[in-house]
Amino acid sequence: MVNIGVIGYGYWGPNLVRNFSAVDNASVRMIADMRKDRLNAVTKLYPTVTTTENPDDVINSKDIDAVVIALPVSAHYEAAKKALEAGKHVLVEKPLTDSSEKAQELIRIAKEKKLILMVDHTFLYTGAVKKMKSLMESGEIGEIQYFDSVRINLGLFQHDVNAIWDLAPHDISIMAQLIDKEPHSVVATGISHTGNGIENLAYLTINFTGNVLAHFNVSWTSPVKIRKILVGGTKKMIVFDDLEPTEKIRVYDTGYKLISQEEENRIRVDYRTGDVYIPKLDGQEALKGVAMDFIDSINTGNEPLSSAKLGLSVVKILEAAQESIKNRGREVLVK
Repeated sequence: MVNIGVIGYGYWGPNLVRNFSAVDNASVRMIADMRKDRLNAVTKLYPTVTTTENPDDVINSKDIDAVVIALPVSAHYEAAKKALEAGKHVLVEKPLTDSSEKAQELIRIAKEKKLILMVDHTFLYTGAVKKMKSLMESGEIGEIQYFDSVRINLGLFQHDVNAIWDLAPHDISIMAQLIDKEPHSVVATGISHTGNGIENLAYLTINFTGNVLAHFNVSWTSPVKIRKILVGGTKKMIVFDDLEPTEKIRVYDTGYKLISQEEENRIRVDYRTGDVYIPKLDGQEALKGVAMDFIDSINTGNEPLSSAKLGLSVVKILEAAQESIKNRGREVLVK
């Protein structure tokens, strides 16, 4: 049995507690939050769980084996470092940290102490993303050519990170699952309409070697909510619409083939339009998959799907995007 302590019971914390409470071999023993009204809500729902306003009580408790951190991005590093140094396994809400240097230090500490450090990139555990991954691995889609993502709505303005750091980690982690290549460079542009220098709307392009491109559109200021990903392969194409209640994935037997290049700028292309089918998806709640993977990794020592290594890769892209935005869309290499 892995005894869990949760730090942060705001927007995402209740979902984490609910799912860890439902997982075999896990027991939520303690929850910390600075707001008493949230802790009162915990006591009503989980009367046997200990509550505290001090996160250090969770980190230093001898009864806690693993700490789940659901705090603002700027607080991830300090809380995770304390927990790892106290000998606790750690699951951190996305993104892992607000800099790659901090992420690398957490990974080093976890490795030295032989602890699991995992990031909650929840979408990797959805039936839709797992299906897309299996389609890619089977060869049905062919070689990937592009990844196009739109994640926009009239959303919550964050005080410590811009729209890229808030929204793009979801789709960047999905991209990393599907594209088996290291990103080469990033170009990003964004704008703040609130005067505080925090971009509420941004566009991000990731370049790979081998004519592969990924593009992301994120915004807190759209009149409509869109959660859509398009993946183009040499054989077929996929559309993932997360707002669809049941038919989230559609696979298009659609494509093109270059026939000849007649002159310098003129080509002949053969287009193919075939069937569209909707594959059946795993219906398990994604966050339960996160919780199960975390507990399994603690018990077996296996690396989780949403590993700290993946978390570092996402942070490096976000960091490069931030640098590009501040330099008016200059191309930045992903180091």
